[in-house]
Amino acid sequence: MRIYRLGDAGPEIHDIQQRLTALGIPVDPAELEGRFGPSTDTAVRGFQAGRSLRVDGLVGPDTWHQLVEAGWSLGDRTLYLRQPSFRGDDVRALQRRLNALGFDAGREDGFLGPQTDRALREFQRNVGQEPDGIVGPDTLAAFDRLRPSLDSPSRAVVREAESIRGLQAGLAGAVVAIDPAGEGDDSFAVATMLADELGRLGAKPAVLRGVDERPTASDRARAANDVGAAACVSIHVDRDRVTAGPVCFSFGNTSTHSPMGMRLAQLIVEELALTFGTAGTTERLAATMLRETRMPAVQVEPAVHGEVDPLLIARAIAAGLARFFAAGG
Repeated sequence: MRIYRLGDAGPEIHDIQQRLTALGIPVDPAELEGRFGPSTDTAVRGFQAGRSLRVDGLVGPDTWHQLVEAGWSLGDRTLYLRQPSFRGDDVRALQRRLNALGFDAGREDGFLGPQTDRALREFQRNVGQEPDGIVGPDTLAAFDRLRPSLDSPSRAVVREAESIRGLQAGLAGAVVAIDPAGEGDDSFAVATMLADELGRLGAKPAVLRGVDERPTASDRARAANDVGAAACVSIHVDRDRVTAGPVCFSFGNTSTHSPMGMRLAQLIVEELALTFGTAGTTERLAATMLRETRMPAVQVEPAVHGEVDPLLIARAIAAGLARFFAAGG
């Protein structure tokens, strides 16, 4: 999709503004005819910050999809397993309730997939309903009667943290998805060398796109899931985005996160910081590649200054992956 930004105008901007104001985020009335002015920019940035997205004021695929998803509340529509999957804040609320009641709906990511469907059917059986996997009035009423506590930490996060101990020991034989996501040649150079390093260590690297291919982030996440990757590394080498040190992102927002992804991010950042002598940071991000993958996934931004040494970056990432698998996470 096209990326919308400050200075744009048209019906698409009006649609964005309507969605923002429906969420209680104010936009200057003088801009509401469809002009992406300063108040719209401020509103977009506020929305992005609240959803753990990149705060850049740009309405691209991630921001647009989450604007649409934020408009759904549980009960607004009938939910059930389908393709393409239902996605939205109503699904996230359903997952939160199921997990709070002890039914394993998996990560609270807002996608109604097979694991959420299984948890829903098990819940319906336990409350004496037909286990049809349909979230209609009767199932909603059952949730209202039980009133699960939603204030405690997500059980999905606790389960994932516990599953770290069951991670396979060692890189040998592990499938590692490599996503050269940044524009230009630098990300591909790092991806190619990372694949070589991982192969040398006995892993099975799977590069998710070729130089001339332009699959969407959702397509690449689906490819990582389909190859059964044990980990996924999305590489962003951007000379126009220089930070004080390396940054590694894992999936997370204000209500949930991936403990395994966070651990992998910490280890890779430590190796990058050691390699380049610059302190690094880890952050949560709800970007598509982190949210839609089903394995520990990270987005690596190595903070490039001047000439890129892709081999050093690749070796640092490989060392972080090796530590992650060697200790069972």
